[in-house]
Amino acid sequence: MNTIFFLAILAAMVATVVALVRGIIAFLKTTEADLKSGGVSQSGLRQNKMMRMRIAFQAIAVILIILLLVMSRQ
Repeated sequence: MNTIFFLAILAAMVATVVALVRGIIAFLKTTEADLKSGGVSQSGLRQNKMMRMRIAFQAIAVILIILLLVMSRQ
């Protein structure tokens, strides 16, 4: 059972890093026109989506680690 949790935690950690890197890439692709436009840009939407995904994957990883610790005490 610990192996399943370990693999799930590893997958969540990898997904977190991937979302982080994709968010950084979206940030780097921001153009001057995106910054000067009055509305919401596509680049900004992608950055926000990647940030939400990163936070979700981090939360999943933390919850899995807590579950693993609770189960290992029993």
